[in-house]
Amino acid sequence: MIAELKKTTEQKMHKSIEVLKADLAKVRTGRAHTGLLDHVMVEYYGSPVPINQVANVTLVDARTIGVQAWEKPMLAKIEKAIRESDLGLNPANMGEILRVPMPALTEERRRDLTKVVRHEGETAKVAVRNLRRDANQQLKDAVKDKTISEDDERRAQDDIQKLTDKNIAEIDKLLAQKEQELMQI
Repeated sequence: MIAELKKTTEQKMHKSIEVLKADLAKVRTGRAHTGLLDHVMVEYYGSPVPINQVANVTLVDARTIGVQAWEKPMLAKIEKAIRESDLGLNPANMGEILRVPMPALTEERRRDLTKVVRHEGETAKVAVRNLRRDANQQLKDAVKDKTISEDDERRAQDDIQKLTDKNIAEIDKLLAQKEQELMQI
């Protein structure tokens, strides 16, 4: 029972870190990367679909993303979707392909993005701590039900705390990397 609890808690904590990584990938730095457009939805025959399901998204160079629609009429809809997204990008229609240049970040914008990154990190830390609390509560309930001993509970709580510390350190490392990436010119 204890081993299963530890395993599920560890998996959930790992999932929280994966969600943080995905959220951090959406925060724009000065460099272009194709994952930036992953959450942009395009109207395709009446239903919204991710941009990568209606077009090829590639890197033209370090500061430009290329988007080539699979169907010619979709180019205008893709352009509109990118322009209306919260990314602050302005695509240029080149006929067959959209070029999406990454504008240079100002110092003020970099500081704002750093605050966003810290908030995302804090949210991930809270999620990890909530998982620790839930696991510890399950252990206390098991002691009440007399399915495990108090010594086993104490050892399991220590293991879960070590797991929590490890995951919080991983989150801090990811945040430091992203902040450094943001502040580079």
